[in-house]
Amino acid sequence: MITLQPFTDADREAVAAQLEREPRGVVGVAWRCPCGDPGVIVTLPRLPGGSPFPTTYYLTCPVVASRIGTLEASGEMAAMTARLAEDAELAARYRVAHESYLDDRARYGAQAGLEPVTEIDGVSAGGMPTRVKCLHALAAHSLAVGPGVNPFGDEVVEKLGLSWSGGTGGTGTRGEEK
Repeated sequence: MITLQPFTDADREAVAAQLEREPRGVVGVAWRCPCGDPGVIVTLPRLPGGSPFPTTYYLTCPVVASRIGTLEASGEMAAMTARLAEDAELAARYRVAHESYLDDRARYGAQAGLEPVTEIDGVSAGGMPTRVKCLHALAAHSLAVGPGVNPFGDEVVEKLGLSWSGGTGGTGTRGEEK
């Protein structure tokens, strides 16, 4: 499990501006943008209103989100999905990333005293483990947990030239404080 930074009132204001809505069910900040604002937040698997929420690692930085949108529009997801069918080792690593995501979500929920959220049982994010559906979710996973866990998330982070430690001493590789 990674070490999260606290979600401060200033962070709440920044994320509300980024998302153009109030953030809900936030556990903490997993990665900061180079500007210092939260870039990836961790959310609970059940939101305060009771809705299940499978996106544990939520990319909030609008600049990074826009750049990832450009990658998605270029056909990157289809190419990555095709590679899964051709490369058994890559597919195995992607399945491990899926399991890691599910384990992290269960731990965050348990730490918050939540019952397991059966509505999203087995559902991770970004199409894992059988396809690539959302590069935003995969990059958020990689930025939060560090390199070596999510192979496609790592590729996106590298293609965009992002740093796992952010620009302001956020959580470092695998969430270690810098």
